[in-house]
Amino acid sequence: MMDVRRALRADRAWPNRVFPPAVLVCWLVWAALAWWSAPRSVDAAELERDLAAGRVLTIARADGWDDSGPWARRPEPRYAQGGSTVVWARPDGQFRYAYVPASVPDGGLVAADPDAGPATGAADPGPATGDPPGDADAGWPDPGPDPLADPRARDATTHGGDTRADTIANTAALFALAIGVGWLLTLVAGPPPVLGTRWYWFWIGLLPFGLGVLAWAYRERWRADVPAARPRRTGWAGLGWWLVGGIAVSIAVAALRMLLGGYVVPGG
Repeated sequence: MMDVRRALRADRAWPNRVFPPAVLVCWLVWAALAWWSAPRSVDAAELERDLAAGRVLTIARADGWDDSGPWARRPEPRYAQGGSTVVWARPDGQFRYAYVPASVPDGGLVAADPDAGPATGAADPGPATGDPPGDADAGWPDPGPDPLADPRARDATTHGGDTRADTIANTAALFALAIGVGWLLTLVAGPPPVLGTRWYWFWIGLLPFGLGVLAWAYRERWRADVPAARPRRTGWAGLGWWLVGGIAVSIAVAALRMLLGGYVVPGG
């Protein structure tokens, strides 16, 4: 009889020993792919060097990036013909973007900064002394040639299909989706959690970068046989930890970006 009980206990423990390492491996693969394909901010000189070296596969204008939504969602450019951000994909599988203001048609002026003031479609008539319109003091100068009109970018502006950067980013999203679906199904249909209620772990699992899913896999699967030292935490506690944890992670990422640079800690 003891052998049967021991065998049943081993059968129940086996998934708890296999599931957390599987989640960790998938998370590491996602983290590596997402980090490599994350958009990196550079200056216009980097764009010029990539154009000269033929390292621009696709290029387009955008008004920044849409990085809202859950942690598994890949950032997407907000494409706009007159956007001040130039986004391009490189053969090494990375996205880069730079601030390059778009020219205003018909010789108008353009602001060097989106917050500096509105662009106008005609030159300032100038002072009453008779100076010609369009004097250097009349407004902001035109930013120069549009990189999308550069002959070296002709193929990049008409490129069809996904690049290596798109493939890497999409693969990262698939790994993140697999992690999220596996976590949610196990949370809903699996045995009751030990440390907190299902609602508690639901909120914790929404922490950025999948950190909450890793915490759940470790505590509720790897150490599921360890009883909790206090009553199970409620969904309200999970909501509070999600809010506090999200702010703490954002501050930590910003600090690391300032310390290590935008290439090592992309985003922002």
